[in-house]
Amino acid sequence: MLLRGKVVDPNRAAVAGADIWATGSGLPSSSAVTDRNGEFSLMLEAGEYNVRVIADGFSDVTETVNHSRENSQPLEIVLSVAPSSATVTITDAYGVSAVNTATKTLTPLRDIPQSISVVTKEQIRDQSMASVSDVVAYVPGITSHQGENNRDQLVVRGNSTSADFFLNGVRDDVQYYRDLYNVERVEALKGPNSMMFGRGGGGGVVNRVTKEAGFTSLREITLQGGSFGNKRFTGDIDQPLGNKFAFRVNGLYENSGSFRQHVNLERYGVNPTATMILGPKTAVKLSYEYFRDWRVTDRGIPSFHGLPVDVPIETFFGNPDNSWAQVGVNLASANIDHQVGRFNIRNRTMFGDYDRFYENYVPGAVTADKNFVAISSYNNATKRRNVFNQTDITFMAMTGSVRHNFLLGAEVGHQLTDNFRNTGFFNNTTTTILAPLSNPTINTPITYRQNATDADNHIKTNLGATYVQDQIEINRYLQVVTGVRFDYFDLQFHNNRNNQDLRRIDRLVSPRAGVIVKPVTTLSVYANYGIAYLPSSGDQFSNLTSITQQVKPEKFTNYELGVKWDIRRNLALTTALYRQDRTNTRATDPNDPTRILQTGSQRTNGYELGLNGFVTSRWSITGGYAYQDAFISSATVSAVKGAQVALVPHHSFSLWNNYKVHPRLALGLGLIHRSDMFAAIDDAVVLPGYIRADAAVFFSITERWRLQANIQNLFGTTYYLNADGNNNISPGAPRGARVALVARF
Repeated sequence: MLLRGKVVDPNRAAVAGADIWATGSGLPSSSAVTDRNGEFSLMLEAGEYNVRVIADGFSDVTETVNHSRENSQPLEIVLSVAPSSATVTITDAYGVSAVNTATKTLTPLRDIPQSISVVTKEQIRDQSMASVSDVVAYVPGITSHQGENNRDQLVVRGNSTSADFFLNGVRDDVQYYRDLYNVERVEALKGPNSMMFGRGGGGGVVNRVTKEAGFTSLREITLQGGSFGNKRFTGDIDQPLGNKFAFRVNGLYENSGSFRQHVNLERYGVNPTATMILGPKTAVKLSYEYFRDWRVTDRGIPSFHGLPVDVPIETFFGNPDNSWAQVGVNLASANIDHQVGRFNIRNRTMFGDYDRFYENYVPGAVTADKNFVAISSYNNATKRRNVFNQTDITFMAMTGSVRHNFLLGAEVGHQLTDNFRNTGFFNNTTTTILAPLSNPTINTPITYRQNATDADNHIKTNLGATYVQDQIEINRYLQVVTGVRFDYFDLQFHNNRNNQDLRRIDRLVSPRAGVIVKPVTTLSVYANYGIAYLPSSGDQFSNLTSITQQVKPEKFTNYELGVKWDIRRNLALTTALYRQDRTNTRATDPNDPTRILQTGSQRTNGYELGLNGFVTSRWSITGGYAYQDAFISSATVSAVKGAQVALVPHHSFSLWNNYKVHPRLALGLGLIHRSDMFAAIDDAVVLPGYIRADAAVFFSITERWRLQANIQNLFGTTYYLNADGNNNISPGAPRGARVALVARF
């Protein structure tokens, strides 16, 4: 029988994300999480239960309920606001119990048949994270790619991507460095995700959830400084104006150097948001962000005899005066939530305007005598405008004793992109010169102009999608999640150089199916199957030719088995075993080298383990282990059968510990290990494995002032973080410290 209820605050406003636990003597227990309307339902046998409700910011409540067919009225549970503490808490649980990104319904993590890692704002704060690369250092199964050191790029389960980034569930696919100043949490959803997100997402996606205006006053300012000229300021002000309107603004300014010679950056951003309650069943949320990032581009160091060349790790290659990247980003969004009877309707619109440019010098091969290194240069400009609109309708229904949580959705989008690239000609004559390896910083005159193959194109992309999903609770022991999405992807490509027009239309069907078995309430054993597609134009659709116009999308198929166990409320263990196949990749016809066949394929076999939460009341941890074997299973245009995929270590491990030694004092210690991996698909250059240790100290001076010190690479290990090919290798930073002062008022 179904027990329904609603959780509200003293003002009768819905409390979303509250944990509900029902236990009874001699009766099976059950749990749920309230949706955005504060509502929940539990499948229970008849009997007397203690129903406990736990929500952040509120005091716990336990009520005794006699559940029977005769007494089936919905519960209303009122939570009181938790009393304030005189001491600032300096250790928070690094986790969340439920998310709505993976299913577009607020669902407990343990009931989602998919491997998901969540990095909260508390973990971001404690580890002094500022970038996506910082975040994934502690996420099993994901490796940061160099991305030519001008953009975020990741390798997820063996698949490299620069476009599978989302903001509050909406595509944010331009290549640039994202900041975390306005982020509530970062979610890494691994495995094919086309059912929810559309094209791409073969290995997984990364979704940033931003801070929103709420109805609790907040004022927080953080000043940070540290090694290598680090200087950073962030501010967060949240102000309710009555109980119907709230305003929040997050801001950032940073001007920092680097351990790398001549390398520095300046970035700033501002993100105002507003929340309006238009009635008991309607809420509107508005957001606008302006973000600018400028930095010296740095392609790292080359290799020699299969390893990074042994030059000082701070050595810069090229001309720093001509090496720079900048991006200007404008993002505006409107979100409307409305309830009509038992139907919840959400509509989100996001407009993005991106203006990006970079110019860089690229180190190449080192000469056999190890005296000189080849250097080339180019620049590239991208302008893109995105408009996406998503509409989701969710509702619950019963078929006998089986509960259904239905999702019906649609998405439309329009993208306009302009790409323009120039090649650098040294002394206006040659595209490559040799520089002394002992002093590769050069100032040779250079002219930028287009060569025969440089891009100058305009792309128009239109997309439409519909999707349906059913989360089925058959009984307290068995759940099923099933769904399918249809995408219409229309890419129109115009080559400005020769006025050639090309068009490719793909109709993609992406199913997903998962089964969850729950022997007890806190334990889930799941199996999952999913498919995703990547159109032939690639994840940035920057180029289309008469050959690739005929190529079918690449296909990603994922099989996954996993276990999720809430050892207790604030400690979760997750594990997953998976196989992912990437097919329809391009291969050369062995009988005709001028022809392309789609017989290439790649396979990743892997295992992941994650642990997150409180081990004791004083000791919290987050971390995990990943084993990955990513290889070419059938020859492609880039690699032979059996080649190992670049930037995928067989073993990686991370663990962050935060221990409270005193109500005002806590210590942090982190370890990161990565085994050897190859810099490129030809497996010619190895990036050696390493172990890095990080540490931190947190001290609450008063309830309003907090001091934090972070030391990265505590023992000064020399290591190489990632690469973009065999001769663009990024050394890891040496020992460095950051000190932050946080004020709340």
